Amino acid sequence: MARDLIGRYVWIVDTLTRYEKLSRKELNRLWLRSPISEGEPLPERTFFHYRRSIEKNFNIEIACDRQGNYYIDNEHSSRNKGFTNWMLDSYAVSSALKETNAPIDRVELEEVPSAREFLPLVLEAMQNCNKLNFTYAGFNRSRAEHNIIFRPYFVKRYKQRWYMIGFKEKDAGIRTYALDRVREMKILPETFPMPEDFDPSNLFGNIVGVTTSEAPVRTVRIQTTPTQAKYFRALPLHPSQQEQVHDAYSIFTYRLKLNYELAHELLALGEAVKVLDPPELKAMVVTELQKTLEQYR
Repeated sequence: MARDLIGRYVWIVDTLTRYEKLSRKELNRLWLRSPISEGEPLPERTFFHYRRSIEKNFNIEIACDRQGNYYIDNEHSSRNKGFTNWMLDSYAVSSALKETNAPIDRVELEEVPSAREFLPLVLEAMQNCNKLNFTYAGFNRSRAEHNIIFRPYFVKRYKQRWYMIGFKEKDAGIRTYALDRVREMKILPETFPMPEDFDPSNLFGNIVGVTTSEAPVRTVRIQTTPTQAKYFRALPLHPSQQEQVHDAYSIFTYRLKLNYELAHELLALGEAVKVLDPPELKAMVVTELQKTLEQYR
């Protein structure tokens, strides 16, 4: 999809989200006032095409009531709320920087690994169910792995890095690859059948991070300081989060599989967090702390 088209799609979704309901006339009036219109109106036929493309590409349904007002159907779009919010936030920041002509030397941005070279290829392959051939230079390998034949099922963003998850044909199993570690990639003409019963939420629904696990789902309980509890309320560690508030602390409960990322997320919070259950997670954290202390002895 062309970049300007994506901008138009996002403008429509953002505008309908902010105004809740708009008639075609009202939407066109706002369109003409926006820089994205370039002074040209939004024809009804073009809007219909954009509306269908938004539904197809982003799974966001734009409905119309009996009075002819258009709105975002949250009932059918709620499962993509995280993606929609990320898309709108990215668009809002980009537009604000562009339209206000903010001095660039006064805007500090965090350097993050880039995926812009390969993410469009992965999305295109996903859309048409084409296999990928790529070279991967993982951190845990001394040499890059070449000619990986891969069926991309979906992508995931975690800690500002993009990952693709799918089926690696050589190993006949589900694998996760960071796009910033890909060195070469091409789309193959061969296609693959997308598994009908495959659901990303089944794979990562009880996971923190991107490391998949065959382990059973456990009840995880952690104790936090009141200050850390405020951070968890604003940005939950996981959607299953539940809180019990006490005078001097809070206890948060989750339903999770134990993995590397979960332990290190908790370790990064230092003394603000204490693992209560399960014992296996507590042992993982204690072991890592002991290894860290050994470095200073």
